[in-house]
Amino acid sequence: MEIILKYFPDLSPEQTKQFEQLEALYTFWNTQINVISRKDTENFYIHHALHSLGIAKVCSFVPGSSILDIGTGGGFPGIPLAILFPETSFVLVDSIGKKIKVVKEIANALGLKNVEAHHCRAEEIKGEFDFIVSRAVTQMPIFLKWVQGKVKKKSAHDLVNGILYLKGGDLSEEMKPVKHLHREFLLSDIFDEPFFETKKVIYVKLR
Repeated sequence: MEIILKYFPDLSPEQTKQFEQLEALYTFWNTQINVISRKDTENFYIHHALHSLGIAKVCSFVPGSSILDIGTGGGFPGIPLAILFPETSFVLVDSIGKKIKVVKEIANALGLKNVEAHHCRAEEIKGEFDFIVSRAVTQMPIFLKWVQGKVKKKSAHDLVNGILYLKGGDLSEEMKPVKHLHREFLLSDIFDEPFFETKKVIYVKLR
């Protein structure tokens, strides 16, 4: 938990309590439904919570904005971001029902009123969002097809509406077919821990 406060020292008491509860909640649910790698449980706050919050260091979501998390799995990056931005609405989507069950249980246990969770495919979600976030569910050209028409035309942030995508390694080949304006933010420039040496937030402008 100290690692979260290291980079986000201005959390409210409620946010601090919610982040403190995260590890125990995921440990409990992971014994029943495998939503995160067993070997990662001891590094939960770095590998999952802080990694998810890397998006927040690239873009601070304004109150009233809406975020779609595609392929959320057990709730990453959506749940940590929803704690950090309580006045932003988050819609978390996954095609695996048991993982969405975990998301709903954890959001309920934390008292997160700004989270919706849906068991469906990305293409089935209706509506438009300020940003679409995800953590390496597929290659970007495929992901772009999934999210077509799901981004609001009017931007309310410093970054124009689009995709904020957590991924690692050399993405030069993957991003070659992407005609949209895109930019890589190195998480190693933001976080000191060795885990983030190859990790990035990929921003793709969609408006």
